[in-house]
Amino acid sequence: MREIAVGEGLKVLGNLAGIHALRLGNEMKAQLLTFGSIEIDGRQYDHDVVIDQGAVRKRVKKPSKPQRTRYGHTPLSADEDIPWGGSQLIVGTGAYGSLPITPELSQEAVRRGVELVAIPTADACGLITGLDPRDVNAILHVTC
Repeated sequence: MREIAVGEGLKVLGNLAGIHALRLGNEMKAQLLTFGSIEIDGRQYDHDVVIDQGAVRKRVKKPSKPQRTRYGHTPLSADEDIPWGGSQLIVGTGAYGSLPITPELSQEAVRRGVELVAIPTADACGLITGLDPRDVNAILHVTC
């Protein structure tokens, strides 16, 4: 990964395949800006994101889309590329907490011994802020 110093301890760590990591010191910062927009470590995203041990990428919902009619909204399912690398998975369920989570995803978390924390996205951002990036595994829904 290429590291570029941009002043005052702020570093941009590569930009490979849409994955971005930006660090100020050793803590992550996340904030739901408005409905549909989130800021992570100084970078704004207008789509759902996955944070995998500090690396941020776009959430790919396509594997979950077939279940959309069952839930009335594309759910978060175990069919997606879930960041299972730690002991906790934080799921931001949207501005209004409406993101459905399939029972299969919850069961997979139990099977793997991962604590699943599903809370509205603004609250999830509060949990993430201040954590060491290596400890952050999260999926953040930015709309409903």
